[in-house]
Amino acid sequence: MKHLTRRTIAIIVALLSSLALTLTVVSLPRQAYAVDGADAGGAAQGSDGGATPLAGPVPNIIITNFAYGGDSVAAGSKFNLDFTFQNKGQVAVTNMVVTVDGAEGFAIAGGTNTFYVDALWAGYSMTQTVPMQALASAKSGAQPVTVNFRYEYVDAGARSSSQSDVKISVPISQPDRFEISDPVVPDQVIAGQENTVTMEYVNKGKGDIANVEATMEGEGFDATMKTQYVGNVASGATGTIGYAFTPHASGELKTTLKVTYEDSDGQTKTKEFPLTIPVTDMQPMDNSGMADPNMDKSANQGLPVPAYVAIAVGVVAVIAAIVLLVRRRRKQKAKKNDIDEDWDDWSEGKDDKTDTGVTDGAAADTAPIAPVSPASPAGPSHKA
Repeated sequence: MKHLTRRTIAIIVALLSSLALTLTVVSLPRQAYAVDGADAGGAAQGSDGGATPLAGPVPNIIITNFAYGGDSVAAGSKFNLDFTFQNKGQVAVTNMVVTVDGAEGFAIAGGTNTFYVDALWAGYSMTQTVPMQALASAKSGAQPVTVNFRYEYVDAGARSSSQSDVKISVPISQPDRFEISDPVVPDQVIAGQENTVTMEYVNKGKGDIANVEATMEGEGFDATMKTQYVGNVASGATGTIGYAFTPHASGELKTTLKVTYEDSDGQTKTKEFPLTIPVTDMQPMDNSGMADPNMDKSANQGLPVPAYVAIAVGVVAVIAAIVLLVRRRRKQKAKKNDIDEDWDDWSEGKDDKTDTGVTDGAAADTAPIAPVSPASPAGPSHKA
């Protein structure tokens, strides 16, 4: 009985082994044949009566996953591009060459953009890392990267070659360089009058800024437009944002200026400028009929001592000049009178020759003249 049991177990093992061998043979891939003149069963006979094998499946290489280190890559920065590729075919590939092309947005940051893979079996995958750099001049947004695969495989006993291009996209973000200057407030803000606060802006980035809105928040004032739409700001463009407002009363007016925009990545950003504005009341109108209170004060102050000294010296100089002028005129007048008298004397004959025998006019003037007696009109009498 014991011997029969061992024999039965051996028979069972042999049967199981035969079954396993049969299943293995059945599961082996069958060679497909393409023959001319297909019949209803799908078989075909060649011209020579033999069967020709059908072409086997072509391998497919795809990228199943890739990463670049974050949500986006800043323009001008370096990053590692990691991508995983897999052989989705049913046959192995050999002599694979992988080439990465960054187009106009990316460059290889050291090393090479070409890699070699000896073999990649069906269903297997591999991960490759490529150091890259986003160009500073690249446009913001998703930019393409092309990965090219060239490989060989065995088809029906013959070696064939194929290639495929797989494109992936990596978003590039330009740095946000939208700059807004501090608000400029008027020198004097008067209650009840319209005033304007201005801010200048410039887009120094290489990407455009979109949907710019400016808002003036707070209480105690009226504004023509508390929220104004500025629009899009191109790269390198400048402009000015003006807030026109009218304060209700004097004091400190507290407000916040907000500028909201979308950067080159489409992200919404807001810049705030808290502001405290001193407001004064309107000054009363000046009355021209009223005397200036500072006039009497200025009048009572008088002139400094050096001014008085200068005035006195000037007066003395004027008086001296007048005196000299009067004296000069008097001398000139007296001299003129003497000349006139001499002329009169000469015209009356006082300088002619007389019986005294004096011919010089000057001697005649000095010689005595004998008096005439009134009793003898006929002429002078001489004593014997």
